[in-house]
Amino acid sequence: MTILTNEELWQIVLAQIQFSVSRANFATWLKSTNIISNKNGEITICVENSFAKEWINNKYSSLILKILRNLDPEIKSLDFLINPYNPLKKILEETKNNPLKKLKEEEEIISTRLPLRELSVDKKTNLNPSYSFNNFIVGSFNQMAQAAAWAISEAPGSAYNPLFIYGGVGLGKTHLIQATGNRIAELFPNKKIKYISCERLVSEIIDAIKSQKIADFKKESKEIDVFIIDDIQFFTGKEKSQEEFFHIFNLLYHSQKQIIVSSDVPPKAIPSLEKRLMSRFEGGMIIDIGIPDIETRMAILKTKAMEKNLELENEILEYISSNIRDNIRELEGALNKLLFFKKMNNQTLDFETVKHLLKNLILFPKKKTNFKNIVQAVSNFYNLTEKELFLISRRKEIVKPRQIIMYLLREELKESFPCIGRKFNGKDHTTVMYAWDKINKGVKENDDLLSEINSIKQKLYNMAV
Repeated sequence: MTILTNEELWQIVLAQIQFSVSRANFATWLKSTNIISNKNGEITICVENSFAKEWINNKYSSLILKILRNLDPEIKSLDFLINPYNPLKKILEETKNNPLKKLKEEEEIISTRLPLRELSVDKKTNLNPSYSFNNFIVGSFNQMAQAAAWAISEAPGSAYNPLFIYGGVGLGKTHLIQATGNRIAELFPNKKIKYISCERLVSEIIDAIKSQKIADFKKESKEIDVFIIDDIQFFTGKEKSQEEFFHIFNLLYHSQKQIIVSSDVPPKAIPSLEKRLMSRFEGGMIIDIGIPDIETRMAILKTKAMEKNLELENEILEYISSNIRDNIRELEGALNKLLFFKKMNNQTLDFETVKHLLKNLILFPKKKTNFKNIVQAVSNFYNLTEKELFLISRRKEIVKPRQIIMYLLREELKESFPCIGRKFNGKDHTTVMYAWDKINKGVKENDDLLSEINSIKQKLYNMAV
């Protein structure tokens, strides 16, 4: 059995964690972590500061431990340690009077101490250079989005401005908008490019307001030539941040600077989005990325497997692509799990082994279902009548099952939020979005709720349509 280094083990764990947390939270709290000790089943994870330690311990420790135990049943416990090493402080102390040595020491420390994921991000643009058009698989589901992004990379600011790309989680939005930024950086090296998650942008705006430096923040933002904002739906409910962003947007737009935005939903479906901001988005190009077809999923799997030097039979590739349908990130997660097993055991992967390894990722075969069956499965599980679920009531025992139905209609049938709202006596789409978001976050943080959802799904797919 091959023994993985701590770094290799942690990179595989991170690959699975990112399916369960938002990109913004992953980048903020988990990206710069690593395993510094793995002894006698006790794992110690090094984090940057006390805030990160508290956040990860409270929010993700059970999830991390669950993934680690799934990879290695011998792992018993998890601990977090704040990184006591401050490279810049040491450099200043040891090389005060030698600037050349200081620079050399700093470069050596950064190259050896920072995790690989941190090194892969360009410090000036915040773009990950591994995202490119060359490794972006194009299919009918994303062809228009790719074409628009390519056109922008050739002439930023002159066409499709702003570009608003939306689609479900894990469908390649981040890859595409970062690939666009990387190609612009390659073709126009003098242009100033900034990629940022909306959650981070809101945080920066709030800090600027608190420190009474919002004017300076706007002035700095005006210098940006290509502004790329990921997950713009995080502006929901943040009126002051929206107001400041609107002014920044206008400054850039009227200076013919390129603005690129991604979202899980179209502008009209973002709750509490200012009308004037919505109007700005709708004045550009809005394109959705859909669900990849099986041929595209096969192509993605083959490409990713080649990148990882992982040889798999076509039968295995077909099995994975047939059962993981709506999330490209989950396809890569499946490959990472297989790669980990192969490296640990140094053996060829056969079909039965793959089925066993992926049984937790592929919980249920994706059979067809419908609205009636979802309502019936939920009402049976919670011992309610179907009529009760559609009553105008705020009783907890009715609200939760009703929210779960909305969640399942979105996840299993891919119905739009307005369409789901119409099924519930014409409820507003923002109510449906709130229900979906609450259950979606709940299954990531509450094992009991996740178990309930999985039980309902099991009952659901045992029904005949």
